[in-house]
Amino acid sequence: MTSNLLVIMSDEHQARAMGCAGHPLVKTPHLDRLAARGTRFTNAYTPSPICVPARASFATGKYPHETRLWDNAMPYDGSIPGWGHALQKAGIPVESIGKLHYRAEEDPAGFDTEHLPMMVAGGVGMVWASIRKEDERIYGKGRMLGEYIGPGHSKYTEYDAAVTSRTKSWLEERATSEDTRPWCLYVGLVAPHFPLIVPHEYFDLYPLDALQEPKLNPREGYKRHDWVEKQNAFMDSEAKFQDENERKVAIASYLGLCSWLDHNVGGILSALDGSGFGKDTTVIYTSDHGDNLGARGLWGKSNLYQESVAVPMIMAGPEVPVGLCETPVSLLDLSCTLATHFQQNIDAAPGAKPLETIMREGDDPERLVFSEYHAAGAVSGAFMLRKGRWKYHYYVGFAPELFDLENDPEELEDLSESPEHAATLAMMEAALHSICDPKDVNAQAFRDQAELISLHGGPERAVTLGAPGATPPPKLEA
Repeated sequence: MTSNLLVIMSDEHQARAMGCAGHPLVKTPHLDRLAARGTRFTNAYTPSPICVPARASFATGKYPHETRLWDNAMPYDGSIPGWGHALQKAGIPVESIGKLHYRAEEDPAGFDTEHLPMMVAGGVGMVWASIRKEDERIYGKGRMLGEYIGPGHSKYTEYDAAVTSRTKSWLEERATSEDTRPWCLYVGLVAPHFPLIVPHEYFDLYPLDALQEPKLNPREGYKRHDWVEKQNAFMDSEAKFQDENERKVAIASYLGLCSWLDHNVGGILSALDGSGFGKDTTVIYTSDHGDNLGARGLWGKSNLYQESVAVPMIMAGPEVPVGLCETPVSLLDLSCTLATHFQQNIDAAPGAKPLETIMREGDDPERLVFSEYHAAGAVSGAFMLRKGRWKYHYYVGFAPELFDLENDPEELEDLSESPEHAATLAMMEAALHSICDPKDVNAQAFRDQAELISLHGGPERAVTLGAPGATPPPKLEA
């Protein structure tokens, strides 16, 4: 019998920021227990390290260059069929609770019901950030991480509490329903996404004197890649801390938000067991992308380094093996999984396959995984390819980067200019071209974004649309 399926997706959760992933400080006991009874995918990646394109790819199983939903002003509207539509067509109950970051609630996005949906601001998103040619772009105003950083409550923590509460009541209602069909429930939590404000008890888990210094800070001599330097200048969070203490508070707040997220996951899993669904429900946890958390003097996501582009992914439930899966996977594979779990299929990107199939085939470290970025701050397209030990970054108009993750998991040494790695560099570029032509994709992204700006009335009008930064959550009932 097909088990129920519960999918929990957080926002901006760095892959390594879990106890089960070996983080030396972060406390995530509920996620650790989930991993201990299932499979943790140690090399999972986002198809794009920014919210809206990543979530459109998750919905459809297609890369951003296939959906042509490039940035946070191009939200998913259901016009490209995805896993939710496949389940609906098969008569599988499929609902969502919480953050989707799609266009609008009225769109046919593949859910029977959307509870407390969080969509892009005004149905348009961050239109101003689509203006990204270097001589035209608009630099971010204010402070991306939030004007206040530290212990307390924000509209995001209030929203996550409401999403968790609604999920618990949904499970109770479903348990007493006369409908005995297997169901699929998607739950979208916001933490640990900025603003970096976290309930006091979770902030207190991370004393400032226990925090590790982020690696490769430019103030200590590290030189950022030219593309990364230009992208970061769009909204330089490191330069906007009041002092060194506030910078440490930001790190503690992010780690605290990871524990706050874990607390909510724990509440949902407890309710799943309490409703009687625990033994016959497959649970999948993941995030849309990661967060740099000060590495290289960078904050937020929006680049191709591991901190930003790798995501946590855990799967547990009936017939799911216990252990680690080292094969590189992505959110596109997860999209296929949600369909095939109920014996359905979607028209996903070439090479995408269900996680069950990947686990059954055994570890395949040479499997290609791809990501791309064409959004806020990017003066040109950026493309990431992972193949075995090698991780390759291609920047249109800039020098590439090449890292040996086997010997250099922290990406401290760029090998792209090393003569002895010239053959590897050529091999990785050829593999990239087997997926797409990066220059053609880059040109298409700029054309589509220029058309979007024009449709909104030009740059002067675009700057007035959508959210200036983090998307506001929906209003909650008093």
